[in-house]
Amino acid sequence: MRILALIKRILLQILRDKRTLALLFVAPLLVLTLMNLVFNGNTINPVLGVANGNQHMIEKLNDADIEVKEYNKVSNVNETILDKNLDGFLQIEGEKAILTLLNKDPSIAKSLEMKVKQIYNQEIQLMQMKHNGIQSEPLSPDVVKTNYVYGSSDTALFDTFSPILVGFFVFFFVFLISGIGLLNERTTGTLERLLSTPIKRGEIVTGYLVGYGLLAVIQTVIIVLFAINVLDMVLMGSIWTVILINVIVALVALSLGILLSSFASSEFQMIQFIPIVIVPQIFFSGIFSIEGMAEWLQILAKFMPLYYAADALKAVMYQGLSLSDISRNLYILLAFAAVFIVLNLFALKKYRKL
Repeated sequence: MRILALIKRILLQILRDKRTLALLFVAPLLVLTLMNLVFNGNTINPVLGVANGNQHMIEKLNDADIEVKEYNKVSNVNETILDKNLDGFLQIEGEKAILTLLNKDPSIAKSLEMKVKQIYNQEIQLMQMKHNGIQSEPLSPDVVKTNYVYGSSDTALFDTFSPILVGFFVFFFVFLISGIGLLNERTTGTLERLLSTPIKRGEIVTGYLVGYGLLAVIQTVIIVLFAINVLDMVLMGSIWTVILINVIVALVALSLGILLSSFASSEFQMIQFIPIVIVPQIFFSGIFSIEGMAEWLQILAKFMPLYYAADALKAVMYQGLSLSDISRNLYILLAFAAVFIVLNLFALKKYRKL
């Protein structure tokens, strides 16, 4: 009977907690639905610029699901790739060719390189057979020289993901620590005692932001230095820019964590926000191809702070861009932080009317 009474008490406790019920039954369905939408997105065909290509080869490239854009001779291939949003550029010079790959996504670059070399090899052999009337020997792979805008032939897929992971872990741990930290202040009565004094809500929010912010900055610097110097993650740009980006990411996570802690009454309820707030941002951070998602999902991605943080970190760490090149992303992240801070002021009204 005592066991039955205990079981009854646990079930009633869970049934009264609507947030726990949502975590058990609704959150998994939402995450699975989101994963289904993300992984079942459309495949994006690579875009290849071609100079001096014949019509037969261009048709072969199109048949291989490569979108071809024909160009006359260009003066700067790298600039053309970046300006025209190409995945690669093929310059044909007689029987020799130069393939320049963007290599922003190594998996796309390697697939494009393999297809182009195979098709170009077949095309040259066909031309030799027509000219000589005999079967020609297979061509050397060196007939197509490969250059890269970003990275090299040794670039691994993880090299493009690692900047995103740095930003994610900074965001996740700062969010969790700040949220649970303020929650403890409330549950122990510290916040109530503060609100009983003449201190203003803005001063409380500022104090918590600065206090936890100092810890977040130290944590951010440690994570960045460890990732680059110990784990040897790729870094093409300035480490100071990387640290600045992650400090702003920490500010966004800090203000968001403090805001959501106002709606939780225990550490367990704070953890419940992770599947709803943190997990969806992973899908829209760039680890999965956003361009292949449905249009409404691409719009939804623009409302995720990690979307801009990951884009900025990848641009600096992998592509070697400067602070001015990613300033728009930083302004948007600061706007997110400002909105969360203002919402924090309103959230405190539930604890004290001024």
